[in-house]
Amino acid sequence: MLRDIRAELTKQVRRPANWLLLAVAVVLSLTFGYAVPYAGLSGAATGPPGADRGLAAMLPDAFVGSALGGLPIFVGALALIFGVLVAGSEYGYGTWKTVLVQHPSRAAVYGAKLVTVAVAALAVVLALFAATAGASALVASLQDQPLSWPPLTEVLRGLGAGWLVTTMWGTLGVLLAIGLRSVALPIGLGLVWLLAVQNLLSSIAAPLLDWVAQLQKGLPGPNAGALAAAFGAQAPGVEQIVGSGQATAVLAAYLVGFGVLGGWLLHRRDIA
Repeated sequence: MLRDIRAELTKQVRRPANWLLLAVAVVLSLTFGYAVPYAGLSGAATGPPGADRGLAAMLPDAFVGSALGGLPIFVGALALIFGVLVAGSEYGYGTWKTVLVQHPSRAAVYGAKLVTVAVAALAVVLALFAATAGASALVASLQDQPLSWPPLTEVLRGLGAGWLVTTMWGTLGVLLAIGLRSVALPIGLGLVWLLAVQNLLSSIAAPLLDWVAQLQKGLPGPNAGALAAAFGAQAPGVEQIVGSGQATAVLAAYLVGFGVLGGWLLHRRDIA
């Protein structure tokens, strides 16, 4: 299986679209986590989204929350797109048969794709942490604030939380791609859920219907937001509706469930 993992990683590293997704994730996190709030703080803008975050949220001791703020929505959407590309491109290019006729089993190829998603998710989270740490240090320097960093244990916990959330969204993308055997439709449905449906549920339905509010506690998006909120994140979709322990357990269950279901579908169904 190591050869399958190496081949899959090599293929994804050489795909320009994946590097574009990483760049977009970093740029959006810096724009809405630092550039826009700092512009509002300095008076260069009037009431922009996120301008009420305040200086404290942009300083080094709060950079972990800033790095995790986009995971429930836009960074999660980009991770889902990556997962779809990892598995769905095989259907688009018609290469499933070409790969499987060589020697590997479906389980080995599928496992290699999941490992690739997990490795890419870790790379994204590390890039976000590095970028937000640098941005927070810059803000502290510009505002003559001390460089006070959070404890290493909190940083490591934040990395683990971000890795869990990002891998979960990427695995969902793999599942959608295998279930729908395409690229465009899984991306479209995934983005509709992430960017529209879950926001409508939390902002409109949940305040009116108690059963929807309770349902929120079992959905992946709100639990991802709750986990990010536990680290001080302030962003759309981030709300402490459950504790960090429950959020971690729910997200881990979704991660395992998406992975198992995707593997079962690939094993049971024809690949054409």
